[in-house]
Amino acid sequence: MSPFFIFLNLLLFIFSADIHDMKIFLIIISVLTTYAGISQGDTEYQDTRRKTESFAKVREPEIRKDLATFTLSGIPESVAKEEFKKIPFTSFGTDSMKFEGDGIKVIVYTRPFEESKHKLMYDEKWLVRIDKKTYYGGYPAKPFKEISSIILTIDDDSVQIPAAAFGDLYNLNFTYMDKGINRSRNGIYRSKDGTRIYLYLFSKDNTGSYEITWVIQGKKYLRRVLDYNIM
Repeated sequence: MSPFFIFLNLLLFIFSADIHDMKIFLIIISVLTTYAGISQGDTEYQDTRRKTESFAKVREPEIRKDLATFTLSGIPESVAKEEFKKIPFTSFGTDSMKFEGDGIKVIVYTRPFEESKHKLMYDEKWLVRIDKKTYYGGYPAKPFKEISSIILTIDDDSVQIPAAAFGDLYNLNFTYMDKGINRSRNGIYRSKDGTRIYLYLFSKDNTGSYEITWVIQGKKYLRRVLDYNIM
């Protein structure tokens, strides 16, 4: 039986049964969440993406406070918070964007997606994993662009951002159109105490937007914060 019909049967059971046991009810809800695909017209697929790296999951209070000043996902917590000074991009092209200022230099490079260099996993006709990992950008279709590298220096010291921190991000758009104007939210931010650097990119796409922040602390990569299906 397909996940769609499982979903319908369980839904009918919920509305027809007199459920008094909260534990049973929660189990049913869990099963619905697991098996219900995301509907697109007359097709379905199981969304393998996770929210484990989202702003909502950030537990470090200082990092969370900083993120709330510039991320879209942090807007509900941004009231009355002083905005950080932003280091905007200095140049961009079809396959790169450069930032420079306050002793920080960053270049983000993209390249065409080469299917032969990746292992693709499908749920029927929908692409759900690339190289055994869920992915972001154009999900669940085959992407056309991937991040090839991120070069970052702070005070002329190189900072390594591992490939695993961007290897599942695709179809990165450096800019987007808003009322006929080409805009970008991308930028670099430094914490008030100067110990952390945040590289923030927002990729707007009608097939699924996402925002990614790489956190650098003490000139070393610390973690990333990722939210998708934004705007």
